[in-house]
Amino acid sequence: MSMAWGNVVPMKLAERGSRLSNGLWVREIRRQTQSGHQTSVISTDYISELTMIAAHMFGRWSQENFFKYMMKHFDIDKVISYQTEAVDETKKVVNPQWRKLDSQARSKAAKLSRKKLEFANISLKQSLNDANMAEFEVKKSSLREEIQWLETELDELKEQRKNMAKHLSLTELPPSERFKQFSPTRKQFIDTIKMIAYRAETAMALILRDVLARTDDARSLLRQIYASDADLIPNENEQTLTVRLHHLTNHLSDNAVRYLFDDLNATETIYPGTNLKMMFKLGDMGSTLNP
Repeated sequence: MSMAWGNVVPMKLAERGSRLSNGLWVREIRRQTQSGHQTSVISTDYISELTMIAAHMFGRWSQENFFKYMMKHFDIDKVISYQTEAVDETKKVVNPQWRKLDSQARSKAAKLSRKKLEFANISLKQSLNDANMAEFEVKKSSLREEIQWLETELDELKEQRKNMAKHLSLTELPPSERFKQFSPTRKQFIDTIKMIAYRAETAMALILRDVLARTDDARSLLRQIYASDADLIPNENEQTLTVRLHHLTNHLSDNAVRYLFDDLNATETIYPGTNLKMMFKLGDMGSTLNP
């Protein structure tokens, strides 16, 4: 099966139709691993081949790994600015009163379930005499009354919730319940820069994988490069801007960096806003370049 990233992977796949509780028919596609574990995906795509749908399923896992990496190393979920702006007044939001009733109903339903379980599990463990039987009956009667009281309260809460609108427009909310949203413009701009940086990192990682014994080490080596000291040396006569990176922790990493720099230098990239061609090299801190 051809995956979203281009490689071909053999898989054991099977398909069957399933009817949901609302009567909707869906396609259920399952993958069986070598250990016998099965993973399924539900789809309403009735046209595509099952191999394509399965590829999309694992492509989604790739997206989840992407967001995990971006949150860890690029802070893509970080709040950039606390500047706020007004929300569209026609926007529908959950009614705070409905949410409060729903929370109370859920809490009451959970308490009722516990009491019903307690009532079902109660038993007479002592000898069958009048005193023990009387105590047993009093306990069961008390629990029964409490269950009936909880059922009555739960029914009232459900009825109130049923007769209340779940969603309201922002203008229908009381002034104390209205809110503003963070201004998204600056964050969208910063996130765009982060995405460009990630694509550049991916391109460099693909280059490094050609010379690394373990391909998974490419991104960790790049992060080591980012954290390393470097000298910026402009040369107006030769119209170059040299980025001289200090040596890394071991000889193998240095060789991989030289291989990467050879590829980057071949692009002859001009530093934005100048006529200086960027040059990358690995050198000692004590070495010098003529300005």
